[in-house]
Order: sequence, then C-alpha cells, then structure tokens
Amino acid sequence: MSAAASSTQAPANARDLLLTALAPAIWGSSYIVTTQLLPQVPAMTVALLRALPAGLLLLVFARRLPQGIWWLRVFILGALNFSVFWSMLFVSAYRLPGGAAATVGAVQPLVVVFLAAWVLGSAVRPASVLGALAGLAGVALLVLTPGVALDATGIAAGLAGAVSMACGTVLTRKWRPPVPLLTFTAWQLTAGGLLLLPVALWAGPDFPALTPGHLIELAWLGLVGAALTYVLWFRGIARLEPGVVASLGFLSPVTAIVLGWLVLGQTLTAVQMAGVVLVLGGIWLGQRGAVR
Repeated sequence: MSAAASSTQAPANARDLLLTALAPAIWGSSYIVTTQLLPQVPAMTVALLRALPAGLLLLVFARRLPQGIWWLRVFILGALNFSVFWSMLFVSAYRLPGGAAATVGAVQPLVVVFLAAWVLGSAVRPASVLGALAGLAGVALLVLTPGVALDATGIAAGLAGAVSMACGTVLTRKWRPPVPLLTFTAWQLTAGGLLLLPVALWAGPDFPALTPGHLIELAWLGLVGAALTYVLWFRGIARLEPGVVASLGFLSPVTAIVLGWLVLGQTLTAVQMAGVVLVLGGIWLGQRGAVR
C-alpha cells in the first residue's frame, strides 16, 4: 500500500473507530437512566419500549420492507442482537450481582474473535486474543466485589447473551444488507421488538403507568440509546473487523463506572482505575490485532 493511500485510510479508520465507540459509550450512560430513573418499570418492558418504537419510527423514514430471504435473516438478527441478547442480559442481571453479570458478558469479544475465524475466515491474531482477555480482566476489576455470590443459571444466561450478541455481530458482517444502513437498523429493531413483545407480556407484571418524565427517559433510551447507537454500531460492523468492533464494547462498563463517579458521586477506587487502564489497553490491542 502506498504512503498516500495509508494516510488517506488512517483518518477514515480513526473516524470509523470514534463513531463506533460512541455506541457503547452511550449504552454505558443508559445504565444510569435505567437503574436510577426507571427503577420501577420492569426490565423486559424497558427493553420492549426501547426497541419497538424506535424500530417503527425508523421504518417510517425507511419506507421499505425486507424481501425474500431477508425476512428470515432480519428476524434471526433481530433475535440475536436484541431479543435473546437483552432477555439473557436481564436474566443474568437478576440472578447475579451486577459486577458478576457484566464480567460474564464481557467474554463476548473473545467469542467474536473465534466465531469470525470460523464464519468469515478471519485470522485469529494473538493481539486480538490478548486484547479480549485484557478487556475481560479490566471489566472484572471494574465491577467485581470480594465475596460475590455466583449462580449457575445467571452465569449460563450471561454466557448465552454474550454468544447471542457475538453471533449477531458476525452474521451482520456476513449478511451484507442490500439496503441503506438506516433501513437495516429499522428492520432489526422492529423484528427484535416484535419478538420481545410476547416475552414482556408473559414475564412482566401489568403494564405500569408512565409519567411524562418516564416518557422522556424512554425516548432517550429508544431514540438515542437504540436507534442512533445501533446505526453507528452496524456502520462499524460494516467497515471494521468484527473483533475490533466487539472490543469497543468494553467502553460500556467503563462509561457506566465513570459516570457513576461524576454524576452519582460513587467512589472510584485504585483497583477500578487499574481496570480502566486494562480495558483501554485491551481495546488498543484489539485494534492492533486488526492491522495486517
């Protein structure tokens, strides 16, 4: 590759990384909205209201429905990226302390590295594996507390959620959609929301009365925390290596911890700061692993 081509590619790659990184950073901020401002709204109801309205709204702008095999693919991707992932995430969070649930879910980048090798033929690079392991260790330092109690069902749900999102990430890259990114995101959010609807009705209590404040918070989760972030996320999957994109997901717990310190006055310990350093180092290694 010539020097001119390299200099042109580098800013574009940096821009892709920064835009993709916005998604997990915003997801980290969504944790505060969900736990502090919407604590009385059932988790599956929040998931439903986060996905389906955003998907339908984007679909109004997209004005295009899937054709042929894409009906099946969209519902598979909607299940993997939203329905199964969010359902297992909430089961894990319910059965495990938050730190343990986050740590189990942090295996996703490692799963993506090996799954992409199998499905896409991507090379398994040592830097990518080390980056995923460093990020996992960093998340553990960030959120785990001594004497944490573990639950087999919670661990299984957390692993299932991580594998589901990993499969969704890799298949999103493999199945290149024949439509603009906004349309592709609208399809997946709508399909995922429709699949979540019966789960939310079955698993959750009666639908709660929502105040105007709740509606504003849900609008943030849906329009910014789902519609915008997943457009950025799927854009990143289309432009970057799957392992690189997955490693950026480590930014979510980092953002949640830092915002908890800045906004909620929570304590940030030396161990947690070491975890932040490990996570950032893992992300850096993940990017290095993608360099050919």
